[in-house]
Amino acid sequence: MAGLLLQFYLWIKALHLVMVIAWMAGMMYLPRLFVYHHQSQKGGEAEQFFIKMQRRLMKGIINPSMVAVWVLGILMLIANPEILSAGWFHVKLILVVLISAIHGFYASSRRKFETGVRPRNEKFWRIMNEAPFLIMVVIVVLVIVKPF
Repeated sequence: MAGLLLQFYLWIKALHLVMVIAWMAGMMYLPRLFVYHHQSQKGGEAEQFFIKMQRRLMKGIINPSMVAVWVLGILMLIANPEILSAGWFHVKLILVVLISAIHGFYASSRRKFETGVRPRNEKFWRIMNEAPFLIMVVIVVLVIVKPF
């Protein structure tokens, strides 16, 4: 299996990167929708619009992209298990788990918004809007530079 995967390694890696981009785009946009949701009138037309947009973004882009990132990443590890011994990879993996946890927090928050609860406040969501980006920057540096 590893030999077959190794033949397609660059394709798997390219698809992995495309899915990372899609996942991070959604992860940076969803908190912005939460900010706008906070600004909308409770029970109003705008609130219903934001609920629909949040659901579509999560189920149509963010969730499938995250699953693809993990599956493709695991396939790359099967094809090239030497990566598992690299120090930079251990840090990267911890950060990917952290982003996945943030993803879960966003999903939970989205469900609360859908029920009429408005968790946290606008300022919190403005800050959380930056978290996936900052983590992603560190991951990219780790993967490209491989500092340790």
